[in-house]
Amino acid sequence: MNKGWALGLKGLAIAAALSMAGGTLAQDATPAAISAAPAVAPVAPPTPADVAAAATAASASVAETAAQHSAVQNDAIMGYTRTAPTDRIGQPVPKGINLQEQFTPIGREAKALTENILNPIIGVISIFVLGLMFWVVFRFRSGAVEAPSRTTHNFTIEVVWTLIPALILLFIAFPSFRLLANQYSPPKADLTVKVTGYQWYWGYEYPDYGGISFDSVPLSKEDAAKEGTPYLLEVDNRLVVPAGATVKVLVTAADVLHSFAVPSFWVKMDAVPGKVNETWFKVDRPGVYYGQCSELCGTKHGFMPIAVEVLSPDDFKRWVRMKQAQDGIDPTGPGIALEPTPVSPATAAAAVRAAIAPSTAPQIANTEAPAAPAAAPAA
Repeated sequence: MNKGWALGLKGLAIAAALSMAGGTLAQDATPAAISAAPAVAPVAPPTPADVAAAATAASASVAETAAQHSAVQNDAIMGYTRTAPTDRIGQPVPKGINLQEQFTPIGREAKALTENILNPIIGVISIFVLGLMFWVVFRFRSGAVEAPSRTTHNFTIEVVWTLIPALILLFIAFPSFRLLANQYSPPKADLTVKVTGYQWYWGYEYPDYGGISFDSVPLSKEDAAKEGTPYLLEVDNRLVVPAGATVKVLVTAADVLHSFAVPSFWVKMDAVPGKVNETWFKVDRPGVYYGQCSELCGTKHGFMPIAVEVLSPDDFKRWVRMKQAQDGIDPTGPGIALEPTPVSPATAAAAVRAAIAPSTAPQIANTEAPAAPAAAPAA
């Protein structure tokens, strides 16, 4: 029996030892497992100052991209080459008696009316009246008529010479009224140019393009010969317009009466001091077209030429950009203002993230505690 009690006490002692060893191992293993896990470093949320700085940095990034885009656009549209005139186009022809070739819708319509209707009617009437005059002189001369007629009225003749001219005028009226309606009912303007007459030169202004303005004076005989352009028609600064555009011309004067006239456009408008008159033209063919002041305005009236240079739309943009650069004007106007750089929401968000990282973004600190030594096996 004593032996049984001894065995029982020995078993209890072994069980208690194993229980105490297991608890100790568990306590040693738990801190090691916790220390092995990455620790998150406490980081304060971004302050308003940090957010503002990030937004400023993002804006600077977008602005830099826009500046690069603008530089590319400037390089693409800068530059202009002066166009050489075409012989017998847009200028007088030696020994010519006909109208100049027309290059505007109004000019073509007016020339057709003149050459197809007015000139034939005038020719027929002139020949008829001249022939009638010669017949009367020959037929009713004193040597051929013994007793002159005393007729004072003839109803038939009076009806004929009243009705026929009325019908002729009515025939002319319909195309004439249509031409006037088209001339004074212009389409919507694509470009506005202000023309001012001075003694004795012209001034031009482009209000649609930041107020580009310049004066236009005739070239000397030597300069015109050097350029190969017609003397007394060529100028130093031409009026430049784009092809295919409806150009509204506001005409006025600063001193005396002048007249802005370009025959190949069928344009002639008086320039009156204190008053603004309006005309328009639309030219599809690029080239150089000449005109002159058509109102006696003083001693140098014959030295007020007009030169209109019609360029393709792209070349016109280059010319406008060149003039704006010369005058210190920011790119502005239809087709000239720099296009905004498209920035998508994703691009903007990426720029903001790049601006605020890594200084203000929460950081994960991968700090590991030293591993605990392995527990010794229980005895």
